[in-house]
Amino acid sequence: MSADMSDERKSVLVVGGASGLGAATVRALAAAGHTVTFTYRSSPERAQALADELVPMHGEGSVTARALDLSDRDAVEAFCEWAEGQGFYGYVHNAGQSADALAAMLDRERAEAAMQVNFWSMTRIAKALVRGMIRARAGRIVAIGSVAALQANAGNAAYAATKGALIAYCRTLAIESAKRGVTVNVIAPGFIDTEMLAAYASHREGIERQIPLGRFAKPEEVAAMAAFLIGEGGAYITGAVLPVDGGLTAMMGIHRT
Repeated sequence: MSADMSDERKSVLVVGGASGLGAATVRALAAAGHTVTFTYRSSPERAQALADELVPMHGEGSVTARALDLSDRDAVEAFCEWAEGQGFYGYVHNAGQSADALAAMLDRERAEAAMQVNFWSMTRIAKALVRGMIRARAGRIVAIGSVAALQANAGNAAYAATKGALIAYCRTLAIESAKRGVTVNVIAPGFIDTEMLAAYASHREGIERQIPLGRFAKPEEVAAMAAFLIGEGGAYITGAVLPVDGGLTAMMGIHRT
């Protein structure tokens, strides 16, 4: 690594970074020269394998894994106490617990569990980190939302509500912290080719026909947007919701036969 790149290296936290989009984001940020701490919930072997893959490429201490269960409020509190003193410049919140049900059949307990993971944990961690960012007059926050919050889809009421809340919160945090040099943005992915969408495998062909680009996203394509927003290129973008969805939300959704 060059001396110039070493001088620019910043510390970034990725919550939910052991697999799928999270792992792609960790790789993209490490490749951009950042020091990355990422969390995992239930796959320590996978998390360690990712760190072992990246550390030889980017240097000792460049990538570190920490356990964190976002559904456990006490664990989130303890994590925040640790994170508050770490001086993170960037924070990527990548959490996506589903709670599929028709809107009229919503199960409150399942919906609240999804809200804790997808929304409340993000607000608590952001609260812990943004103070240091404001003091430093520099910081980047990126939340992974979903096109489900932008376009209605039957059976997605609870999940969409968690991601809609995320958007509203991030927009407000963005305008409250902008004058202190902190940017806050939401990426709204469409269908990404990860394990999370394995349940859609039998419907994949039909879904891809409805996506203007005709395919699911690669995790790396969404991760590239996160890395861009964390980097210097994202310095003048804040309060934005950026779909990375192959044109899905741009389309009216009515098909001519």
